[in-house]
This record gives sequence, structure tokens and C-alpha cells, in this order.
Amino acid sequence: EIFRCTLTKIPETQSLLQKARLPLGILIHPFRDVDHLPVIQSSTIVRCRSCRTYINPYVQFVERQKWKCNICFRINALPEDFMFDPSSRKYGDPERRPEVRHATVEFIAPSEYMLRPPQPAVYLFVLDVSHGAIQTGYLSCFCKVLLEELDNIPGDSRTQVGFITFDSSVHFYNLGEGLSQPQMLLVSDIEDVFLPSPDSLLVNIAECRGLVQELLTNLPAIHAHNGEPTSALGAAVQAAYKLMSPVGGRVSVFQTCLPNVGPGNLKPREDPNQRAGKEIANLLPAIDFYKKLALDCSGQQVAVDLFLMGAQYMDVASLACISKYSAGCINYYPGLHSTLNKGQMEKFEAELRYYVTRKIGFEAVMRIRCTKGLMIHTFHGNFFVRSTDLLSLPNVNPDAGFGMQIAIEESLTDCNLACFQAAVLYTSSRGERRIRVHTLSLPVTALLQDILGSIDQEAVVGLLCKMAVDRSLSSSVVDARDALVNACQDLVQAFRATLSAGQASAGLPIPHCARLVPLFVLALMKHTAFRVGVSTKLDDRVFAMEQMKSMPLSYLMTYIYPALYPVHMLDDQNALKLEDGTLVSQPPRLQLSFEKIDRHGCYLLDTVERLYLYLGRAVSDRFCVNVLGASNFSAVPDDMTELPELSTPESERVRNFIAWNLSRRPYYSPLRVIREDSKDRHLFVQHLVDDRTESALSYYEFLQHLKQQLSK
Repeated sequence: EIFRCTLTKIPETQSLLQKARLPLGILIHPFRDVDHLPVIQSSTIVRCRSCRTYINPYVQFVERQKWKCNICFRINALPEDFMFDPSSRKYGDPERRPEVRHATVEFIAPSEYMLRPPQPAVYLFVLDVSHGAIQTGYLSCFCKVLLEELDNIPGDSRTQVGFITFDSSVHFYNLGEGLSQPQMLLVSDIEDVFLPSPDSLLVNIAECRGLVQELLTNLPAIHAHNGEPTSALGAAVQAAYKLMSPVGGRVSVFQTCLPNVGPGNLKPREDPNQRAGKEIANLLPAIDFYKKLALDCSGQQVAVDLFLMGAQYMDVASLACISKYSAGCINYYPGLHSTLNKGQMEKFEAELRYYVTRKIGFEAVMRIRCTKGLMIHTFHGNFFVRSTDLLSLPNVNPDAGFGMQIAIEESLTDCNLACFQAAVLYTSSRGERRIRVHTLSLPVTALLQDILGSIDQEAVVGLLCKMAVDRSLSSSVVDARDALVNACQDLVQAFRATLSAGQASAGLPIPHCARLVPLFVLALMKHTAFRVGVSTKLDDRVFAMEQMKSMPLSYLMTYIYPALYPVHMLDDQNALKLEDGTLVSQPPRLQLSFEKIDRHGCYLLDTVERLYLYLGRAVSDRFCVNVLGASNFSAVPDDMTELPELSTPESERVRNFIAWNLSRRPYYSPLRVIREDSKDRHLFVQHLVDDRTESALSYYEFLQHLKQQLSK
């Protein structure tokens, strides 16, 4: 799951790739949490003298004294101490070294990998306290979570923290030692914001813990009666940049409305009457203020993460730039409110708790190397491209995914294998400089049939959706949709060209390994990011596009094509046994069609963002009693958002299955029970992408359309 290529066999030449009519690219999840990661501490990190590739399992040893680089093919001398096997503590066989036995390894880096001494972990929180923000109740939730997790924030004895709040002014908090209570310093000149104190705005958590706790305890009350409606976000982020520049670190911004005063202020651009139209306007940023600020931040090793929580239009297209170009992440909770939208608040609280405690790397760069003859030409994700193969990542987190498109510049005829290596150099939260290295090796082929038989359909769709986002921004959503359909047609035509007359079938000619590509493409065209003819808020669409660009593939596929399971007949047969002995039922996954829904059943739909438990009208009273704690279908509350903890086998199976699904990802998905007769039934039905809608084809009709295009 760390490193995937769209093709598991690489074409020898660009002309052969063009005949296959497929996108060639890699998808990588470089900082993913890995079980049993080999960590190597060695006085010498063995690298190619020419291209600087790290030694890996796919190099060739020559006479045990030398090794041949699998990227540039240079013969390198092998240092004598590489003959020493750290696990057996014996000299002799270089192939026993962990670097040569594992495709993913981590090195503890010596001093030559440092431009400056490793900086402490520094966290700055920038909080919207305008009138609308306070009304949502998010600030109380934020302060509660941070108070509870203060000891679990990644770092060491040097870790620092700071806080800025803002409305029409920017407020700083002096938390220096010697003060009896936190001191708020207000800067009202937002056109030329400055730091009101040279120090004590960022403080050591351990040394100033009492003042930090006092501030978090009192912050909601301090701003409880704030009637100021305006939001000077731009000035607040400029202040954050000035404060963080000397050391670098992570800035977490919490924003609830369109910034409307001072630098970086924005005007409403969305026309609600055009939400269902084919022409989608205003997908690009309105101003370059946030991109420029992001590039300044990136240059000083500062990343900015966004938590966007507006009930109204916020211009995500403009605001997202601050995270996109500084290697930050974007979190979106439209309509969040402590009483009016408890589901979003629950999601915000769970994800914030995970966010402040998850692993983090600082001052990072990622370099991608590939076999001579291959070239990366387009990158996808959140970063700044520093040079042709080097990405600047002021922060790197375990939930960031990246994509790269690849061209074949020179023939690979003399290569048996094509190799890719991604190396992430970063500072851990404990101040250690480390290098995580991932290497992927794939066979090279001269046969078109081999290429078409080696398609990784999920990786293809993962790359296609990133390309479609770029096409939407550079041209239009309609163009992007056409390009997705053309990709399916190209695949079918390329495969048909390899078939003999006797092999042609009545169905759609498509390689078995790519048979679901048309289904996933249809799902993309019905997705919030790319759909037309359905009322879609502009911010929802832009956020969905941002997710497509940066979500790791393992989650992205469920985001594109949600998972549907029957949960009314769970049993322990073929159940998964967890380490603690819990049994997790493994129901079959169903196609997203109403044909699969039995009115006697109950179905769990997982869209990544939400979980829906759909209850058929004729579901048994026994199921209602044992799982939902209600006497029958009609007694199930229509607004039920959690399952009762009942001591019945049926209840335990359903709850264990849901908990197991949630435990495998960083996103929290609030649950909503939907009865067949509910007024909100459309929330469930809209995800059944195999079925026809007013504005889109069914899966069967889409296959027929592709088939008709073949005969033209």
C-alpha cells in the first residue's frame, strides 16, 4: 500500500506506452505508519556515488566487493563495514543487511544530512474568535481536546506551543515564565501586523504548562460575548509566519467564515442558482495572497493546516492554497455546530484528537529517483516543487498521499527491471534527523499484451482522478469528465487491437485486471468533485477535489466507490480474529445498486466521510430489538446516530464490524441510521452509483455507451 504503479510491467518505450493508451504513474504514501519498520543506525549510509540512490534489495552485488546501482547502473565500491550483519553480528554476506532485505527502511541520519541542528517541535494554533465562530461552539471543543491531550502531543523536552486568536484584530498570548496569568496582547493594525513581544509568545510546554492550561481553560469565556462579525484571517496568518519563521514548525488555523477584512480578504463568488449547471466557475483562487504566503512559509520550514468550519460559502478554492503549497492538510466541517449539527462536531472532536497526537515529521524533503530513461513530469499532492525530482515538505504526516506521472524518455531495452525510489529526509518530533526510503522494482516488457495484463486498476483510477482535477482547473469540469470517458474508451480500443478475430466477444473487450475501471470512472463522474446537473455547493466540490489530490489510495478508493455491506445476517464464520480475541464478521461487499437492497435487510454504507445504516421497511422485529434496542421498524428513531451497547450477539457483531472499519483509518465517520421511509433517504440513495439518476447513466448504460463508441 506504500508504493503502487499504474502498471506492474513497464513498457520498453514511450511508443509502446502510447499504444497501450494508459497513464503511467506512481502513487505513494511515504510517511504511512508501518509495523516493524527496520530502523538502521550506521556510521555509513551506502549510496550510489553517481545518482545518490540508497542501496536497496534490487541492486546487484559484483564479486561481493562492489554493487551495481539499479537506477543509473554505475558500479560502486562496497564499504568494508557493510559486510557486517548487525542482527547476527558477523562479517561475510552483504545480502543479509536490512537495507538489502527490506523495500522500506529508515536510517538515523548522521550530521552531514543536516543544514542546521534539528529544531524542536513547535506548534502554533491560530483561532477564529469572531462572533460567528463563537456561536458554533468549536472553541470550547478545541480547548477541551487540547487540555486532555497536552501530554500526548508529539515532541520532547524542548517542544514549544503558542496561540493566536483573531476577529477584526489579532490577539497574541504571552505565556512567559514569571507571569501569574496569561497576558493577552492586541494588535489592531491588521494592514501591517507585527509581533507585540519579542519572546514568550512561543513557550516550552513543560516549563509553562500551568499558564498554557489556564489559557485553554479560560479562552472560551474570554471571547464568549464577542460581537465582532469580521475576520482578519490574512493578518493572523501573516503574524503566524513572522512568529514561526526562525524555527519552523506547524501552524493549525481554525476558520469559520469568509475572511472579509484586512490583507487576504475575499468576496463571495458563488451563485447558488448555478450549483446544478454544467459550467462550473470559480474553481481557481480569487487572489494569489494565500499561495504567496504559503511559499514564504515553505521557505522557512513552516506548514499550515486548515480546519474550515463555515455554514456559509468560505471560498475553499482560495484558502486551500495556504495548505496546498506549504505541505499542510485541509480539514472541512461544513455547518459545524455544537447543538444544530452534532454529527459534524463529533467528527471534528475525534479528528482533532487524532490530529494533535499523530506522528509528524518536520523540515522534510522528498526526492523521487527512477531508472535511467524514465522521467517524472507531473506531481500531485500538497507540497512545493523545489527542483525536477525534489519536493519541499515543511511537515510530513502519516495521512498524506502523493502521485507522480511518468514519461519514458529513453528506451529501456537494456533493462530487465525499472526501479523507483522515494526518500524522505525529515526531523522527528524528538529531534532526530531520519531518512525513510521506499524502493519499488517492476519488470520491463516489450509486449503490448503483457502491459494490458498488468494494469493495477485502483492505481489507474487514483491517478486518473488527480489528472481530472488538474483538467477541471486548467479547462473545465465538463472537459475533465470527457477525458475520464476517453480514458475508458482508449483502454477498450487498445485491448481490442490485441485480440484475434476468434477472441472477440459480445461483451465489452476489456482486460480482466481492468474490468472495474469503467465502474470507478462512472463513480467519479457522479462524485461531488465532478458531477454536473446536481446541486453542488462550490466549497463542497473544491474540497472533494483537494481530497482526490492528496488522499492515500487505500482510502481514496472507498471515497470514490463507497463500501456497502449487508449487516442483518452477520455471523462468526470466516470472521477475522483480532489480537485481543475480538471476532469481526466479514460480510460480502455489495455493488452500489438498489437491486442489492432487500427490504427485509439492514445495510451499512461507508463513504469515508460518513456511515449510513439503512433499514429496510420489512426488517425483522428481532433485529430491531437485538441491534437497535427498538421493538420494531416503526419504533426506530429517525434521527438515531449511535447504536446502543446491547449484550446480544447480533449487537456485538454489528458494533465490532463498525468499530473495526473506523479503526483502520484517520477519518472519523459519524453514523446515521436511515429508515426506508425517512425523508432523508436520499442521503443513502445518492451513493448507489451503479443506478441511473436524472442526470447520469446507470453502470449498464455506461457500458453500452462505451460499446457503441467502439463501433463508430
